[in-house]
Amino acid sequence: MSKICQITKKKSMLGQNRSHSMNATKKKFSLNIQYHKFWIPEEKKSIRIRVSAKGLRMINKFGISKIYKKYII
Repeated sequence: MSKICQITKKKSMLGQNRSHSMNATKKKFSLNIQYHKFWIPEEKKSIRIRVSAKGLRMINKFGISKIYKKYII
């Protein structure tokens, strides 16, 4: 399974490391992705989603019910 946030749809980026002599080597910037379990009171069930740190902040701000209806369903 790829590292993609189910809320924000963000994925890892590619970039370059630069040494002191400005030599470039490829690098992958990965996200801070966590599995988290949420309880949805309207549906009386819990869901387990793969969410980034920004996605967690969105859930804290708007609530899991609103986010579930908008992004996951």
